[in-house]
Amino acid sequence: MSTQYSLTVTNNSTQFQDLCVYQKPVDLGVPNALSLAWLTAPAWPGTTVTFTWSLDYSFVWAQTGSLQPGVTFKAQQTIGADPENLANNQIQFDYRQGAFTFLDGAAVGTPQLGSLYIRELNGVPANSATVGIGMSNAGTFAVQAQPNTNLVFTPHPEYWLTAGTFTAGEVLDVEQITNEAAVPYDGTFAMSAVLNSKNVWQISAGEV
Repeated sequence: MSTQYSLTVTNNSTQFQDLCVYQKPVDLGVPNALSLAWLTAPAWPGTTVTFTWSLDYSFVWAQTGSLQPGVTFKAQQTIGADPENLANNQIQFDYRQGAFTFLDGAAVGTPQLGSLYIRELNGVPANSATVGIGMSNAGTFAVQAQPNTNLVFTPHPEYWLTAGTFTAGEVLDVEQITNEAAVPYDGTFAMSAVLNSKNVWQISAGEV
């Protein structure tokens, strides 16, 4: 059983907002990968939301068309993955009989522990679909699918929190998010965050 993480968030601002937890592609290894609105929940002023997750990875894809901020990624196939298991850290992505699909099979010749591999096969049309990885049954990162391409994702989870107007799976432009806060899980699995009346985040260890 994977360790459960929790983040308890209280909206003490003066307005209704969507709370959004996301990850940044720090040293991810896929240059054009974009962050997704990973965990989201609406919250009125004075209310508290608790997000929970575990480090259970997955391969995901969606037929998004052109991938850009504002597009919503809705996974059409989710396959469990494990970067620490060579039997479960790679997959193939193909387009057959008019439909995209993941396939079992080696993605690279010598996979390494700690990474997740997607081999995009020759039949994949450019700029039609998006592939990526997820955590705890929700997409975290996505990149435009291209034919004959090997993708090597090396996740180093860093958790960030923001508030505003967000939809689950929305492609984010993390450079444009100004009201954000890092949530460091250093030796703990439970963190709390409060958005105060000045829209400033206060982060602390433990539950509220």
